[in-house]
Amino acid sequence: MLWIAVALGVVEGVTEFLPISSTGHLILASDLLGFEGRRAEVFQIFIQLGAILSVVWEYRRRLIRQVVELPRSVEARALTIRLFVAFLPSAVLGLLFHEFLLEQLFEPATVALALIVGALLILLVEALPLRVSTHELGSVSMKQALGIGLAQCLALWPGFSRSAATILGGLSAGLDRRAATEFSFFLAIPTMFAATLYSLFKRYQWLEPGDAIWLALSFVISFFVALVAIRWFLHYVSTHSFVVFAWYRLAVGLAVLFVLA
Repeated sequence: MLWIAVALGVVEGVTEFLPISSTGHLILASDLLGFEGRRAEVFQIFIQLGAILSVVWEYRRRLIRQVVELPRSVEARALTIRLFVAFLPSAVLGLLFHEFLLEQLFEPATVALALIVGALLILLVEALPLRVSTHELGSVSMKQALGIGLAQCLALWPGFSRSAATILGGLSAGLDRRAATEFSFFLAIPTMFAATLYSLFKRYQWLEPGDAIWLALSFVISFFVALVAIRWFLHYVSTHSFVVFAWYRLAVGLAVLFVLA
């Protein structure tokens, strides 16, 4: 169990904020390691908290300033409202279809298809002559926030990637690469906390005695690995497109389908 906990922590940390799907990779990694069933699902859900806390830590000064300035700053209130608007669509759909999604779509085959579809959408968006109108989080409009929120609903399909959905939504709505990525990071905080805590509340009883130490290990590893991944990704998106992630997704998705066939 030690190496399973370590492996899942690393996979979660590396993939949570890259547009390649952490949930999809966790499902594939668990299947490869022979760690399946309801207990594995709880592990896949819980260790995401470690990666999400890495975003909170990375942006801690900005988040504290946002909270402190909320009562008196129009800009702080506007960003909070826009994040809430972007959060709502996937939150409502996720609550309505949570059980169906968990029972029907958490399989290697559906993950592979989602990876491929997401790859094709990345290539499509990158090929479009998109007009950039927004360079800062504080300039994101209500319409742009809603568009990103609707795009995030695609991430309910395991393997599509929440980061890919929200970043592509941001780019399509007119945000530049860094603004789209940072909005995706900020939106991850309420989205992933809500989804993770709700799922744990519904399924904590599937854990076995002694699992706490392995969950803690995976949690800590995912936190530190995600911290490195966030910093690297923000540097990367400043000068690169997302095409390389599309080709990676396509290769992994096709490889999984080939193995399953």
